[in-house]
Amino acid sequence: MSDLEAPLRPKRKKIWVDYFVKFRWILVIFVVLPISFTLYFLTYLGDVRSEWKSFKTRQKEHDENVQKVVNRLKKRNPSKDGLVCTARKPWVAVGMRNVDYKRARHFEVDLSPFRNILDIDKERMIARVEPLVNMGQITRVTVPMNLALAVVAELDDLTVGGLINGYGIEGSSHKYGLFSDTVVAFEIILADGSLVKATKDNEYSDLFYAIPWSQGTLGLLVAAEVKLIPIKEYMKLTYKPVVGNLKDIAQAYSDSFAPRDGDQDNDEKVPDFVETMIYSPTRAVCMTGRYASKEEAKKKGNKINNVGWWYKTWFYQHAETALKKGLFVEYIPTREYYHRHTRCLYWEGKLILPFGDQFWFRFLFGWLMPPKVSLLKATQGEAIRNYYHEMHVIQDMLVPLYKVGDALEWVDREMEIYPIWLCPHKLFKLPIKTMIYPEAGFELQRRQGDTQNAQMFTDVGVYYAPGPVLRGEVFDGAEAVRKMESWMIENHCFQPQYAVSELNEKNFWRMFDAGLYEHCRRKYGAVGTFMSVYYKCKKGRKTEKEVREAEQAHLDTAYAEVDQPAD
Repeated sequence: MSDLEAPLRPKRKKIWVDYFVKFRWILVIFVVLPISFTLYFLTYLGDVRSEWKSFKTRQKEHDENVQKVVNRLKKRNPSKDGLVCTARKPWVAVGMRNVDYKRARHFEVDLSPFRNILDIDKERMIARVEPLVNMGQITRVTVPMNLALAVVAELDDLTVGGLINGYGIEGSSHKYGLFSDTVVAFEIILADGSLVKATKDNEYSDLFYAIPWSQGTLGLLVAAEVKLIPIKEYMKLTYKPVVGNLKDIAQAYSDSFAPRDGDQDNDEKVPDFVETMIYSPTRAVCMTGRYASKEEAKKKGNKINNVGWWYKTWFYQHAETALKKGLFVEYIPTREYYHRHTRCLYWEGKLILPFGDQFWFRFLFGWLMPPKVSLLKATQGEAIRNYYHEMHVIQDMLVPLYKVGDALEWVDREMEIYPIWLCPHKLFKLPIKTMIYPEAGFELQRRQGDTQNAQMFTDVGVYYAPGPVLRGEVFDGAEAVRKMESWMIENHCFQPQYAVSELNEKNFWRMFDAGLYEHCRRKYGAVGTFMSVYYKCKKGRKTEKEVREAEQAHLDTAYAEVDQPAD
């Protein structure tokens, strides 16, 4: 953190919650970690049991579960029952946004059985999976085949359904786009109970493009076909230290994966994986990875680092060593690389367990890590939840690549949060305008990283306690997020809705485009059955009256300026 010794704001008076948060590690060690480990183990056993079944058996079970959902939806009385929600408990979601909409009356549909890998098609290079399949589960099956999803989100617990309906990114997104861009088909149960398969070129193509970012408000996702790519056993990772101001760091980051000659689709010039971690306003480490064979990794003189072992230094701290020893290269087993941030939850683990990065703890108890985010939420209570909203930031800013330097300076000025995570992704120009979309005319500008069919964006990941909070000063977290959202709207950026949002409805639809989404809401009968995406993301408690009023507002499209797409 910058200038921690020099207070810039008035000191904040401590209250009882501050002390509870400070010593929360006691609850984490003696309650959350043991239960988390048990749940992880039971989930693993369930996954293994599923893998023992034939694909034919899994498909039969899938069909039976789909029919149960269809039957459940047909029992709903629209005039008496609330809007449709999944039966998953509010605290189970991995995201930090509070699932407050479930506090209102709602009609529950149980999707918990949908956690099987239904098929691995090596000829079509497609994985057909149910929505509750998580990243740890899919990599455990595909990596031994030297296959992987084109985009594998880093944390084990992230599910296919969440990454599709919400947001998903990884270090390969500068090649393949966001997770939802790698899906070739969605299997959706609509409001009337009909099961449809949406692809980009069938009769449901409008639904295909509307599903990503819709937060499950157009229908219930029950399966998806996701693109697979060939991989190798190791990731050859290069760590390059960068010293300079934030604009210098932003340019070095861009240069690490985006050739200045514009040859962005040339695999010889563009690495397979990219990420940068910024540790202070003047220091960062750029990492680029390329798949490597077992034979190459084990050549004499090459260093292999098994970062997945429980006692290993947390990955972000390991990467930081490049600032002292300079550029270095090592080989990491591919699956361990995919999940490199899981054990320490990026660097949030340092706040949860202040001594969790110490060798003695890693060696004795590192095998218990990480705590499940859902359990952390379930044990925090209302007061602590509100405290984190004010004193803690977990946000992703999807920013055009050429504006990353400006975004970094804004975060440093307004929040003083470090480390910061940078991960690039393509934002494709699609046949129809979706909720998120590239800037108009980007293909004419052809700035660094852009191609003819995609503008290069970057996820600026801001996760930690702000500098003023660490110094014990006054900090208004809600106001800081509002300022961030205003800056993003002005600069054609997007905010993933897993995080806490302060957007009102008008500004929500200034940030996102409503046209296709509202068109599909009406066409496929979602209005009156599923809540609107804004309402689902809205911060704060929801009542039954608010549910109905929100739906009426969308019937009138009070704020959304809708250009109706052609059917």
